[in-house]
Order: sequence, then C-alpha cells, then structure tokens
Amino acid sequence: MIDEQQINKIVESVISEMNIDASGKPKRKQIGVFETMEEAIAACNKAYTVFRHYNKEQRENIINQIRKLTHEEAEIMAKLAVEDTEMGNVYHKTLKHHLVADKTLGTSDLETRALSGDRGLTLVEMAPYGIIGAITPSTNPSCTVICNSICMLAGGNGVLFNPHPHAKRISAYAVDLVNRAVLAAGGPENIVATVANPTMESSNKMVNDPSVRMLVATGGPGVVKMLLSSGKKAIGAGAGNPPVVVDDTADIKKAAKDIIDGCSFDNNLPCIAEKECFVVRGVADELITNMQKNGAYLLNSRQTELLIDAVMVDIPPKNPSDSPKKAINKKCVGRDAKVLLSKIGIEVGDDIRCIICETEFSHPFVQTELMMPILAIVRVNDFDEAVEMAVKAEHGNRHSAHLHSKNVDHMTQYARAICTTIFVKNAPSYAGIGFNAEGWTTFTIAGPTGEGITSPRSFTRQRRCVLSDALNIV
Repeated sequence: MIDEQQINKIVESVISEMNIDASGKPKRKQIGVFETMEEAIAACNKAYTVFRHYNKEQRENIINQIRKLTHEEAEIMAKLAVEDTEMGNVYHKTLKHHLVADKTLGTSDLETRALSGDRGLTLVEMAPYGIIGAITPSTNPSCTVICNSICMLAGGNGVLFNPHPHAKRISAYAVDLVNRAVLAAGGPENIVATVANPTMESSNKMVNDPSVRMLVATGGPGVVKMLLSSGKKAIGAGAGNPPVVVDDTADIKKAAKDIIDGCSFDNNLPCIAEKECFVVRGVADELITNMQKNGAYLLNSRQTELLIDAVMVDIPPKNPSDSPKKAINKKCVGRDAKVLLSKIGIEVGDDIRCIICETEFSHPFVQTELMMPILAIVRVNDFDEAVEMAVKAEHGNRHSAHLHSKNVDHMTQYARAICTTIFVKNAPSYAGIGFNAEGWTTFTIAGPTGEGITSPRSFTRQRRCVLSDALNIV
C-alpha cells in the first residue's frame, strides 16, 4: 500500500513537477488540450496528415513511449484522478495504470491475411478509419484515455476525446502525457486532442464533424445510445450489473477472498466488478463468515435499510399512481466502505473494504449497478435457481458475470445462459481484463455493439488487395 508520506510526495509532484497550480490550472499549455472543440479538431486533422503515413514500426515506437511515461507517472495520475473525481483509491488506480501500460495491445494485433490460390493472391489488411471521436467516463478516466490512445494510434488513427466533465483535469493530463510520448518518439504534435472544459456542446460538435469517421463511447446507456444514432460507425461500451454465483462445489475460502477483492477493487468502479452475489444455501454461512475475515462488514436488516436511504435516491414516477424508483446517489459512487458506513453511524477502520448484506432478489442493491463497495447476497436453493436469478439481475447487458465452482457442467450451463462478454471462473472479477490473469486489457468493453474486449483491431477497417493470376507460386 502507498503510505501517507508517499501520497504527500505525489501531491507535491502534481502541483510542482506536473505543472498544475494551486487553483487547478496548468502552469504551461498542455499539449493537445484546447479551449474549443473546433480548435482540437483542426489540430488533430493537421497532425493526422503526417501520422497517416507512419508505418507500424513508427507507431509501435510511439506506443512504447506511452507505456514508459504511464509507468513513470502512474501514481501521480492515480492521485490526481481521486482528487478530480472523488472516487476510488490511489493504490488501486496506480495498479490500473500499470496494467494499461503493460497489457494494452499494440500493432502486433494487426495481422495481415494472405489468401493464395489458382487465381492469384489476395491480401486483407487492417487500415485506419482516420480521426476517431471518443467519449470517456469519470470512473476510469485516465486509464481509458491511455488505453484508447494506445489502441487507436496502433491502428493508425488520430483521436479526439470528449471526457466526462467531472474528470476533466485528469483526462487533460492523460492527453498531455500521450502527446509528450508522441513527441519524444518523433511523432506529430496533437495527434490526440481534447478540450479543457468538455460539455454536451463540445461532444455534439465532435460527433457531428465530418472529419470524425468513427465514434467510441465508454459510459452509461445514454451516451452509447446517442452515438449509435449518429449515423457513423460507432462502438458502444455500456453499463453492466455483473452477478457472481457460488455453488456448493466451490473452494469457499478462496471464493470469499476473490469476491471481496474484486468487489472492493477501486471501490467497485470497474464495470466488470461483482455487483451482487447468488450463493447456494448450504454454503452461504461459510461464504459470509470468510468474507468477514477478508475485510467485509456484515449489515443487519435494519442497517441495510438505512444504507439504502444513504446511498440511493428516489426518482419520482411519471405516473403519480406508481411507486418512486431508486437510483444511485452519485455522491456515494466510488467512495470507501468506511465512508459509506459512517453515513449510517457505523465507524470502522481501514481494514474494512466492502459492505455485505443479505437481501431478497428484488432488493435495489441487487437490481441496481451501484458502483460502490456494497455487495448484496441472495441465498438460493440450488444452482439452477442461482443461474435464473443471475441472468435476470444482469438485465441483458451481456457485460460480465462470475462463477466460483469446480463443476465443469455448471460452468458450461451458466456461460450459455448468461451470454456475457466476460465470464470469469474461480478468480476476482478483474481477471477478466488480464489483471493477474492471461489476456490483454481494455477499459472499453463493447457489449452493446458486439466488439467485446476491444483492441487495436476494433478501431480499424478491412481493406482487400487482389492480384489476379499472379504471385501464386505453388
């Protein structure tokens, strides 16, 4: 863990070394950060006239430099992200930046196919779209900017970002970092660009500009829907409500630790994190006991009801005869477990990193993606009932789901029923993006549009080059 002295050093670095004054404004002009979207678009287009001619080796050199700077400044970005958004924690955000630097794919993902036969040779190559417009979230702001930049630049594209307004400082910082890396590798200035104060207006200008050939949204259903109705090629990475199921064959001690590790990682901000748990009745008590041994605080029914009022708000119904619906209190998203507990008069130490409670299936903690270190636990009679409930609680997002079991038939049954982009078995949820597991990482998981775990290939288009009756030498 990063101690208080280290955190203070990071703060000093952010203020002095990284050119941000006490009021939060940069001391120097950050590269690629503009006052208007029109300026950002013009600058990115100018840079792209040069960058579009870069070969894979040149692009990979740039990506290696981005990786290097991301490693060097991971703690600084983590601290600034927490300060900017008031969500998550510095230690886990630092780990996420290192993960992005290490496991985001580069140009190696762009494989050329060759088809040779009696009538000649055909090549299929992955080509850039051109300028890509990307909308990024407040939950994983700089990680998404850097991950998207690596993937999109690897594909030969320029990038325009319209970040979430609540993460504008850290997003601008990440854009500046990417551009510093590009310049250090001999690339053009402003190939990645953004605005200092992102708004809906700047987003609309980016989406509707004719030079922007592709759109990518990482965020809630509203922004994804907006991009999908733009008439342009769009990739949408939407919301999820990932369920975790525990059956009676699981290693319960390991399952308890893995679930709490995943649910509490960066205070449950990752969209892949465990949001609700369905456990077979016969092992439920053992699971809950072991969760408490791994940093979970168990609420009773009265405390659970109090917590609902603290972390959720009522949304007035359109029809006066209907009951109000519950929605998350945005001020509680990504906050520490002890902070949330303090709202209902419970004081705990830093060792408590997750709140657990037993509920019914219909409970709002089960049905709502909270993005807080709160895990509702529902007891079920058997595995079939667990799968049925998990599928319903996932709400058809096809995002992520998790299972703890040693029964291969159960693994197959659940995977076929839940049909999610990511399915993690016997590990914390973050294994699904390559953290302490195999596979590459991404923070743009495109369930709604089907690209899944995005990589450089996702941001390219196929081009076919055909030579008739020649170069088929066999």
